[in-house]
Amino acid sequence: MLRWPDWESTVRVNLCFIIRERELLLIRKKRGLGAGKVNGPGGKVEPGETALESTVREVFEELCVTPLHPERIGQLYFEFRDGCRLHCEVFVAERFSGEPQETEEAVPLWTRFDAIPYDEMWEDDRYWLPFVIARQPFRACFRFDGDRLLERRVEAFETASIR
Repeated sequence: MLRWPDWESTVRVNLCFIIRERELLLIRKKRGLGAGKVNGPGGKVEPGETALESTVREVFEELCVTPLHPERIGQLYFEFRDGCRLHCEVFVAERFSGEPQETEEAVPLWTRFDAIPYDEMWEDDRYWLPFVIARQPFRACFRFDGDRLLERRVEAFETASIR
């Protein structure tokens, strides 16, 4: 069983979900980890960059939009059998500037809350994405063997102080 106090990441990443009314701005990834899958925009935190700075940069690089005032809503911990361990900070933004555009990295997909294509996403998304939609702070931990989910643990929090 995964234990957070003993857990160290090998890579820091982020996701940012832009919400308008009852829709999420998702992407279909064109390259990298999860290529072909539907997910939220995001990516690696570069050296010297905060997770917040990284999420703004990554959303712009993938979709040509800038999330305005993104707020951290969750923490994801992923452990893969090959030894990769990702710590992902999840952000939500209700405002943005620009118009989503397809880039070399992603195709934008506005998706209604009741039509989220979980069958085209990572298997873990169905367990924590409802927390994002409800704007409920959370922490979740997953163990994978390739694309296959082996173990999961999800916890809701009262406030965004979820470390």
